[in-house]
Amino acid sequence: MAVLCKPAIAVPEYVITQDDTLELAQRLHKDHTQLRLILRLIENTGVLKRHLIQPIDKVLKHPGLDARSAVYEEESKARVPAVVRKALDQAELDPQEIDLIVYVSCTGFMMPALTAWLINTLGFRSETRQMPIAQLGCAAGGAAVNRAHDFCTAYPDANVLIVACEFCSLCYQPTDLGVGSLLSNGLFGDAVASAVVRGRGGTGVRLERNSSYLIPNTEDWISYAIRSTGFHFQLDKRVPGTMEPLAPALRAVAEQHQWDAGDLDFYIVHAGGPRILDDLCRFLEVPPEAFRFSRATLTEYGNIASAVVLDALARMFDEASALDGQRGLLAGFGPGITAEMALGTWSSAPAPAE
Repeated sequence: MAVLCKPAIAVPEYVITQDDTLELAQRLHKDHTQLRLILRLIENTGVLKRHLIQPIDKVLKHPGLDARSAVYEEESKARVPAVVRKALDQAELDPQEIDLIVYVSCTGFMMPALTAWLINTLGFRSETRQMPIAQLGCAAGGAAVNRAHDFCTAYPDANVLIVACEFCSLCYQPTDLGVGSLLSNGLFGDAVASAVVRGRGGTGVRLERNSSYLIPNTEDWISYAIRSTGFHFQLDKRVPGTMEPLAPALRAVAEQHQWDAGDLDFYIVHAGGPRILDDLCRFLEVPPEAFRFSRATLTEYGNIASAVVLDALARMFDEASALDGQRGLLAGFGPGITAEMALGTWSSAPAPAE
């Protein structure tokens, strides 16, 4: 059965703190009629710092979509390979043993996808299948895990590499002054993450079931307006309340597996903001400690889009508290409004025979 191994994470070297963000908001938008509300919302995110691929003075400038696209390609090629190599090492596999690469990113666009460059550059076989996912936003981290699980179910001896490359700072739009847009300026960060799903062997989360759920008639709640200046993030004020309709979907997929979603041993969920986690605690009737990994990602890195679930999972590995057979839930939430959900149990690789 497929096992999701320890993810590798890398965040860029440029750091912006919450204090920096608040100072910028006050300076750049001092005449905004809702400035006090915006500052309060940014403070309430709980994001203490974020990492950026460029210094903040460059982030705040908009050189045009063509220049930003060039930066996306250059930075992804510079930063992704080391993370991929680490993920392969942690899964104890070589590039030649990978059968599918699932690449997720909602913050830049390339065609062919970065998967082709990775195959040519890092020693993957030419027969390696490619699955780029560009339009599921933050939900794509969960979707990548689920599509890897599906592939390993169809091909039990196969191995899948997942790559999430999110440079949210490249989507900053200086002319977008809505409350949702200005809040997002204080919430999102940049990161690269990678993980391997092994068809056989490995230590990690043994994937057992996955599911997807879309809240009807909410497709315009999280979206991009595609303009000559690039991607303009649009966030409806109703988004923070989406856990109320999604919690029953989480309960339903657990019940299909004869589990209780409120009585699991670990939870790895997308941390879009603190209310998401607070509401899940309430609707699933679990203690706040259950979401400590996701909350730590949000606090230290901000919302890193599709990479959140992989970073939160890596934190669980680092804590080394999971025991064989413990049951857990992994979920990503994003545009649609879509939830990508997975159930699994912790599994340690058997000790080598002496």
